[in-house]
Formats: sequence, structure tokens, C-alpha cells
Amino acid sequence: MLTAAENDLLCRVEGDAPMGQLMRRHWLPACLVEEVAAPDGDPVPVRLLGEDLVAFRDTEGRVGVMDRYCPHRRASLVFGRNEDCGLRCLYHGWKMDVAGNVVEMPSEAAGSGLVQKVKHRAYPVQEWGGFVWVYMGPPETMPAFEPPPYAPGPDAKLSIVKLVIDCNWAQVLEGAIDSAHSSSLHSTDMTPARVDGAKATSSVWLRPSTDKAPRLVVEPTDYGLKYAAVRRPIVNAAANDYVRITVFVAPIVVLIPPNNLYNVANVNVPIDDTHTMFHFIAWNESGPPGVEQEAWRKFCGAQVGVDVDRDWRRARTLANRYLQDRQAMRLGEFTGIKGIPNQDIAMWETMGPIADRTRDRLGASDLAIVEFRRIMLDAVRRFGEGGEALGARVPRTHLRAYEGIVPKGTDWRALGEGSPSVPATGVPA
Repeated sequence: MLTAAENDLLCRVEGDAPMGQLMRRHWLPACLVEEVAAPDGDPVPVRLLGEDLVAFRDTEGRVGVMDRYCPHRRASLVFGRNEDCGLRCLYHGWKMDVAGNVVEMPSEAAGSGLVQKVKHRAYPVQEWGGFVWVYMGPPETMPAFEPPPYAPGPDAKLSIVKLVIDCNWAQVLEGAIDSAHSSSLHSTDMTPARVDGAKATSSVWLRPSTDKAPRLVVEPTDYGLKYAAVRRPIVNAAANDYVRITVFVAPIVVLIPPNNLYNVANVNVPIDDTHTMFHFIAWNESGPPGVEQEAWRKFCGAQVGVDVDRDWRRARTLANRYLQDRQAMRLGEFTGIKGIPNQDIAMWETMGPIADRTRDRLGASDLAIVEFRRIMLDAVRRFGEGGEALGARVPRTHLRAYEGIVPKGTDWRALGEGSPSVPATGVPA
């Protein structure tokens, strides 16, 4: 458990909160490229770390991410006109370009000079791996943009689920690095089978183990942590272990053990203290075919226009009990909630907007959770004392999660990054 002060230090990201300032030293996803695909298209509201922003693609195809409110009288630019290489406020016609320069002030007299004196807040932008990224920290600390591990090259294939979660980022991330819960919460969708490694179909994920109590081994790293969850395989458990390696890349990325068709990643962007933009990504750099975007969103119960609206708000909420189907539960489904992410969300949100970690009771299966909390609290304290943000300048594109059946005694640390050191009957990432 944590103290109340430690819980606040871990979770709070708005304003001058130390964790939010640490996150501002990283490039963060602001929105999906698909949301700003068209030049002069609709402006998109964005909220990051408690700050209201607007994203748009200008006439020449450049993306801007800037303060949502016009520098004149603070009207919302989400309703503005995206035209002629700038975003024009409807109120008095002031227009800003992607760099935050005020290029027109039609309500001011010619020669007033005010246009040269006003600069709107805009952030540096990169497009990569299906996302528009922004850097919100001080310019002098901005690191070079580093491709994320789930999109190491420009040809990586990604399918992305995006959902607004009504709770703090840390409890979402703790759920992503918690391997033990999958054997219970997701047992209808991740079913044991006599297979030689994790397999994906259009409706379920198969895994070669019935073991619900994995043995966890954690290793801190210079970018976060990685850990192995070791289970008994269904076949030949006397000679082999089933190993799943999860990788946490500070501060917001989790690489989840793959299956035979695609790798899986989870990216949790703090909207503010009590809301998170959750991204669940199926990706392939090369090799297996992966999964198409719409099929991935359907599998996850996160199709736009069906399960979520255009602002990524879910049809399944705490208010309607996540549309839980109790009859389906009586007939054999474990949760009665459609979609792996929606099952997780029901657990995360019912902990409260910010989980009270002074009251939880952790066991051996929570070792990765304990280490995550320790690592991030140590990191934010060091940062507050003038140290560099954890992982901000560490190359990460070589990182991989892993799953496979391996001989007992295999050093799990040799698995996942590059080729495994011993043959495995499962499928490495």
C-alpha cells in the first residue's frame, strides 16, 4: 500500500504536479492521425495533462496542436474555421498558424502592430505510428523524437482502439502490467487450449495454460521495468514453463505478450487527474498478417458509431453497469461484458476516479504493481530534485514483449529482445 501523499504524487498530473511535469519531458500522443487526416478538416479537441488543446491539419498538410482558446478573448478554436494555412476564431476572425503565429487580426486597425506582439501557445509536433505526438515541456529539454517500440519503423502496421476512461492514468497502467488478472477477468476471451503458444482467432485468444497463479520475476531497467509471469503449460509441465514477458516503458507504454498474428501494446495518456485516453494497439513490424483496424475494434467492443461516439466516449459506462449481461454469465460467460478492454475498464473505473492505494492489500501476484509504484515514485522524486525524467532519452525501439513455452531453467531475461537464446515452442515477439 501507499500513503495518501505517495498516492497523490504518483497520480496527479495537472498544473505543476511533479508527475505531470515529468511526463512533459516525453513526447506524448495527442490524437490519432485519422482524426486530422484531411487538410482544412474539422479541428479536434484534445486535452492532455489537464490542458485544453486543439489539433488541426492546415491547407499544406502540416499538423498543429495549440492552446484551445483564442488569445484574444478566449473563445474556443474547436469551432473555428480551418482555412488558408491557419485556424480562424469565429468571434473576431483572429487566425493562428500551426506554429502559433497570429497571422491575421481583422478586428484591429491596419498598422496597430498588435499582430507582432501576440504569440499563441503551440507545441512541437511529430507524426508517427498512427499518432500525432506533441512535446509539452520546456524547449531546452526537448529530446529528439524516438519512435515508440510498437512502431519502430515507418512501415509498421498498426490497428488502434481508442477510449476515454473515467479514472486516473496509474490505475489503467497498473491493469496493463498485471498479468495475473487475465486468467480470471478475461477467461472467456483468453481460453486455455492444447496449443504450442498464444493463438488469436476472430473471437478469442487461446493460451497453453490453465495456471491462474503465475510466479512473477521483475527486473528494473533504465526505461522502466520488465517482468516474467511463469505458468505451468498444459502439455509437458514437468519439463517446460510457459513464460509471458511484459515490458513497461516509462511513463505510459506497456508492451503486452503477443500471439501468433500480432503484437499488442497499451498506451495510456493522462487527460487530467481523473481521466485517461486509453489506446490498445495490435501491431506488426513484419511477418504475421496482423489484424485490420475495423476487425480489431470489433473484437475489442470498441467500434466507432457502435460502441463509442466520435469523441471516443463509450456506450458501456458505470451508469449503465457496462451493459453487463447477467444471463450470459449464467450460461457460462465469466463477466457478461463484451470486449477485453471493456472488462478492464469496469474494474478500473469502479476503483474510483483515483484509487485509494492506502487501502489495498497486495499479494505475490502483484509484484509488478509494487515495482511500478516504487520505480515511478523514485523517478518523480529524482526529477523533482533536478534529475532527468526516467527514460526520456533511452532508445526503446529494440524492446519487445514475449510469450512462449521454454525448457525449465531458461533465463527469461534472454527472451524477447531479439531472438531467444534457446528454442521455444511458442511464438516470440
